Amino acid sequence: MGRIVIACYRPKPDCEDKLHALMADHWLVLRDQDLVTDRASIMMTASDGTVVEVFEWKSLAAIEAAHGNPVVGAMWENYAQVCDYVPVSVLPEAQQLFSSFSPLDPPGH
Repeated sequence: MGRIVIACYRPKPDCEDKLHALMADHWLVLRDQDLVTDRASIMMTASDGTVVEVFEWKSLAAIEAAHGNPVVGAMWENYAQVCDYVPVSVLPEAQQLFSSFSPLDPPGH
């Protein structure tokens, strides 16, 4: 059974453009590694610049497999250079009954 997740990436100082560039390929890399479903990810930005992504892993086993996948590991290393992962609960928007974000289209879309 698929697992829908909400991932939040807070850009490090002066790294917002680099993070947005990485986001363009995030779901594609996971799909190429057969770890996510065909359901397209939804990306948005919070008022503080944090990128929020909603996507669907194929299963809990796929999530575990990602942690041992060298392609995914290399991608995550690139993310670690430009952002910090934060829980959705720290975003001001998450405190609202109906959280509203700005849509984020990856570069080239």
